[in-house]
Amino acid sequence: MDHCACFAANGLATVSLAAGQGFTVSVAATDLWSAGELPRWSNADGLVSNLFATGSDESGAAAGVQIGQGFGNLEMGNLSAPFGALVGQIGSGSYFLVGTNYSGTASTAGTLKLFYWDSANVDNVGSVLASVNVSAVPEPGTYALMAGGLGMLAWFARRRRA
Repeated sequence: MDHCACFAANGLATVSLAAGQGFTVSVAATDLWSAGELPRWSNADGLVSNLFATGSDESGAAAGVQIGQGFGNLEMGNLSAPFGALVGQIGSGSYFLVGTNYSGTASTAGTLKLFYWDSANVDNVGSVLASVNVSAVPEPGTYALMAGGLGMLAWFARRRRA
């Protein structure tokens, strides 16, 4: 498992992935970052709804003060995602929404980079801690064994019918 404090205009490189390799990314829903002046605090899911300070969160605002609200989606490149969301990219591939919980398979080989989804990053503050878990990549021999096993099952099933 790798951890990263994600806040980078150019993407924060995390781990190298092979095509077809499974991975997950998780961020605590209470871990906050900001796209600028109030009310622009959110978690990694982005600025999707009203958010109120707890008095002990990263915003520093008094309990009950509105620190976040929905700002709609930002469309850049191939992705439309909420402002302030955690977004990923593998190599130079397409962007994808990560948010607080993501599980998927690498469509291509490359380094997983994580981004704060915003059009003007000069007033962004804070970071979130992302846990990245990567599954093992099966060896080519594993695929051969699996194919052989499936072939044997098919042969036995066919023989049984006869």
